[in-house]
Amino acid sequence: MRLDELPRSDNVEDRRSEDGGASFRIPGGRGGLGIGTIIVLGLVGYWLGIDPSVLIGGAEILTGGGTSQQQPSPAPRDSAQTGAPSDQMGQFVSAVLGSTEAQWQKIFAQYGKTYEPPTLVMFSGATRSACGFAQSAMGPFYCPNDRKVYLDTSFFQDLERRFRACDAGSKSCQFSQAYVISHEVGHHVQNLLGILPKVQQVQQSLDKVEANQVQVRVELQADCLAGVWAHHSQETWNFIEPGDVEAAMQTAAAIGDDRLQRQAQGYVVPDAFTHGSSQQRTRWFMTGLKSGNIDKCDTFNAAQL
Repeated sequence: MRLDELPRSDNVEDRRSEDGGASFRIPGGRGGLGIGTIIVLGLVGYWLGIDPSVLIGGAEILTGGGTSQQQPSPAPRDSAQTGAPSDQMGQFVSAVLGSTEAQWQKIFAQYGKTYEPPTLVMFSGATRSACGFAQSAMGPFYCPNDRKVYLDTSFFQDLERRFRACDAGSKSCQFSQAYVISHEVGHHVQNLLGILPKVQQVQQSLDKVEANQVQVRVELQADCLAGVWAHHSQETWNFIEPGDVEAAMQTAAAIGDDRLQRQAQGYVVPDAFTHGSSQQRTRWFMTGLKSGNIDKCDTFNAAQL
């Protein structure tokens, strides 16, 4: 993945120097959690998406023990920096975010709409959000309440080392990381289009299994929207290199609900899916990548996911 021509975004809030991670970690600390525990903690809204409890309850996040409960946000701190960070990871995040802004502005304009870009919050360990505590173990997520994407970049190391979602150390892993960010931005697009508020309203009247089924369609649509971003970015900057798409597909497969459940408990419970199977996630990302058309991302009316 080539970054040299991608525009940089200043809509980055760098909180990595905050001490939130020391005060608000899940008991035992991130380093003390085994791979199975982390997966179990994240089966609901763990990977690359909105925590269903945020959509349903508006201000709840996943906490230790696999329970959801509302938590008070930590007090604001003055250490956060705004604008594109100067370090390598910060520049990468800024470049990917900048490319999403450029593409979605053009796409929205084609539909007579105005795109309002989200802020991406980089943090370490834990931080505050309008949806409650943002914990490293949750993985990246989008909070519709403050229209911000939250990202602890150590998640990228987990993709490589713990879940082998891409080949550790390879340059193609960057495209997998870009897919993660663009998926979260896809949720912001859904929010701007009014999809997320409608989903929240619908889910309140559904039982858990039905709410999960709706959530899967939300997440698969965000995968497709990430593919749409990649399609148009490739047309604009020709930034995809050999092996990049394969790495993204490897990542999509690694974070499918069926694979995560099988790793965590040895068997699969489709009714508990919240993000879709490996095959579904791969297929919908490729649908967006090949078509570049957001109309092809209508997972809510798709006869087959």
